[in-house]
Amino acid sequence: MINIVLFGKPGAGKGTQAEFLRIKYNLLHISTGDVFRYNIKNSTKLGELAKSFMDKGDLVPDNLTISMLENEVDKNTGVKGYIFDGFPRTINQAKALDKFLAKKNMHITTTIALEANDEELIIRLLNRGIIGGRLDDQDEEKIRNRFEEYNKKTSILKVYYENQKKFHSVNGIGEVGEVNNRLTSLIDKL
Repeated sequence: MINIVLFGKPGAGKGTQAEFLRIKYNLLHISTGDVFRYNIKNSTKLGELAKSFMDKGDLVPDNLTISMLENEVDKNTGVKGYIFDGFPRTINQAKALDKFLAKKNMHITTTIALEANDEELIIRLLNRGIIGGRLDDQDEEKIRNRFEEYNKKTSILKVYYENQKKFHSVNGIGEVGEVNNRLTSLIDKL
């Protein structure tokens, strides 16, 4: 079983690359963003709570995010592994994920950060906001707030996973196929 954590700032290409990895390695892709949107669209209790934070451009609190993720894993058993896209975002989430997976006799195989500069990402997100209609991608101030939250909370995951010898960084700029080749070359060596 292979379990991959794919992270990077909003717009770094996590969702796009996760779809390629899902197919190549026959994994289940769990995107916290998609899980949030599903719960919001269906007006679940967890979704309404998540929406109140997302509308402000803030990250959803750990306990709420963890509850949603555990529900998704529990609904999808019998797979060859998972790609966690957008989760964990904090040390507490990483520890909670490790503990949750250990209960199921699993562990994180590797973490991969897609790296890209802020200005490139802002352009990507604003375009995505126009094309996809996502409100959280249509306001540059909210986008920069999300980057700031990422820098404060998520970037410290690098040290957490480096200490476990599970952290890798991949350049997320370039054509989709180029970035995918970088990712698969790395994963195939593990």
